[in-house]
Amino acid sequence: MRFAPRVSLLVALLCGLCAVLLARGLTSGGADSGPSRTIVVAKAPIPPGMPLTRENLREIRWHGTETLPGSFAHVDDLIRDGRRLALASLQRDEPVLSGRVTAPNQRATLSTQLDDGMRAVAVRVDEIRGVAGFVLPGDRVDVVLSRGEGGSGGDAKAYADLLLQNAKVLAVDQIAAEGQEKPTVARAVTLELTQMEAQKVVLAQGIGRLSLILRQAGEVGGDPPMRVTASDLGPDAAAERDRLAEMEKQLESMRKATAESERRDAQRLAEIEARMGQSLDKPTPSFAPPPPPKVTAPSSIVNVIRNGSKTEQYNVAAER
Repeated sequence: MRFAPRVSLLVALLCGLCAVLLARGLTSGGADSGPSRTIVVAKAPIPPGMPLTRENLREIRWHGTETLPGSFAHVDDLIRDGRRLALASLQRDEPVLSGRVTAPNQRATLSTQLDDGMRAVAVRVDEIRGVAGFVLPGDRVDVVLSRGEGGSGGDAKAYADLLLQNAKVLAVDQIAAEGQEKPTVARAVTLELTQMEAQKVVLAQGIGRLSLILRQAGEVGGDPPMRVTASDLGPDAAAERDRLAEMEKQLESMRKATAESERRDAQRLAEIEARMGQSLDKPTPSFAPPPPPKVTAPSSIVNVIRNGSKTEQYNVAAER
């Protein structure tokens, strides 16, 4: 009776040991059943344009069941055909992919960073239209075309159209490094666009002004493009602009009328002065009294009949 508990305890210990050994066997067998893989990663942070060498690369064990597309299994596979350069910044232990490095013996130019079928187009900007210099390589922006901004009068139409959305910034001036963090006031921003989008940008730069709108990092969707006009700035914006234009016209008419009146007054004054000068130059005639009027004495007609038939007339002066 005393040996029964001891036997039970021994059997339990043996069962536990078997379970542990079985579990270890299954675990090790599952881990070793798949093929052993490695992947090349960055040993330390690698900035864009730096050559990839054995000193800044290393191999780590890859436990995935599928191979990472574009990865390299060994460092020799990456550097044996020639020197490769980093096209984008690589962080420590980040896998080195073929899309982020150059081809063997290829220069790290901007053209090597373009995706298939894409084009690079430069857009003229300033400290305002370039989002005050905070657009950096790798950012995503929207492109807005504005026309008629400086117009005046009732016929002027100012509006802005959303030309492109979610365009990738490849470079700012001559800087194409995505690791750039210091804002710079740029004169040109290079965008990655399709062929049709590139043609739109080239045409738009000749007929209006292009401005950039910085998008949130990782944002994918976009709003439907809408045209914004001067009337959208406020209910009285267009009316106020027309009123100011009309006031300017009236002021200009008043200026012209005042100038014409001053010219006429000056001309009249000049004529009066000329007349006064001519009258002063003529000699003054001496004064002589006019002759007295000739007074004719009153007379009367007298008829004299001679011999009964002959009639004679005589003027006889009357006495005073």
